[in-house]
Amino acid sequence: MKDKIVTFGEILLRLTPPGYLKFSQSHTFNATFGGSETNVAVSLAHFGLKSKFVTRLPENDIAQSCLMDLTSHGVDTSEVIFGGERMGLYYFENTVAMRATKVVYDRANSSFSVATPGMYDWNRIFADARWFHWSGIGPALSQASADIIDEAITAAENAGLTISCDLNFRKNLWRYGKKAEEVMPHLAHRCDILFGTEGEYEKAFGVKPVGFDVVKRGQQIDVDKHIEFCQQVMAKTQKCKKMFIALRNVLDANRHVLTGIMYTREGKFYKSHIYHIKHVVDCVGVGDAFAAGMIYGLLNYPNDDQIALDYSVAAATLKNTIQGDYNLVSADEVKSLMSGETGSIRR
Repeated sequence: MKDKIVTFGEILLRLTPPGYLKFSQSHTFNATFGGSETNVAVSLAHFGLKSKFVTRLPENDIAQSCLMDLTSHGVDTSEVIFGGERMGLYYFENTVAMRATKVVYDRANSSFSVATPGMYDWNRIFADARWFHWSGIGPALSQASADIIDEAITAAENAGLTISCDLNFRKNLWRYGKKAEEVMPHLAHRCDILFGTEGEYEKAFGVKPVGFDVVKRGQQIDVDKHIEFCQQVMAKTQKCKKMFIALRNVLDANRHVLTGIMYTREGKFYKSHIYHIKHVVDCVGVGDAFAAGMIYGLLNYPNDDQIALDYSVAAATLKNTIQGDYNLVSADEVKSLMSGETGSIRR
């Protein structure tokens, strides 16, 4: 039965100083795993869907620990391939008050980034799948990684899968001589579902953002301008049926404002509830939680795009309360937030 959602990308070892210590203060680091496409797979598994994560890892004990971690969350890792010398990793310094988060990548020449086309058996990988999800982080790593995703998209198209993309722009990763504007349009325009921030859509499609500023505009979303923005993006895509946009304001380290909008090929526009998050625990993976919520919402509410969007935004909102990359909440917890239940004791 073709029921799995396949995500493809690089999983990283995340090293974080305890509490709010700066890198220069810390002699120990907390080690966890994460990565955009990994986070989506874990979140989908916690929602009760069958997810499969595909990547390339070295053959060593750290990689085995990583696979054990993913398996413990219910993610299928049967199509992970092995080779290369190392896992990629990143150092993460927590934000606090007015101090910004710092991220230092150490992923050059990782097993994933030096993989080449032909290494993955996409026909076998997609044999039991109905959905393929990737992100803009992969194509940022190397030309070979971009070519592998091109190869995967072609195989997914041939297999009749729904294809979704999180545009995920990371300026510090595009270092191999190509810009996102040169690579992403060719890949993204072949996807059925798109997700990203306005700035990420600008990088992929060259459309100027509208902006969302809850301080200046209050609870108002400029519907007309956002519809125009979405229409311009749709005009540059070949297959896109629905596009989702995350709108977030960071007021300070602890206070974020989050909402989202959706636009369909038929010209229907939806906006969601605006959440005021007053105690952010960890904002890493919020976009990935949104993307996982988007996939769950579209699969479980195929005839109600408003609920699908509301689920996506609620899932992303809850991720702000979870330490680490993964959004460890169930579908019922997301639905409870959608219904207005917050901060209660569940007995």
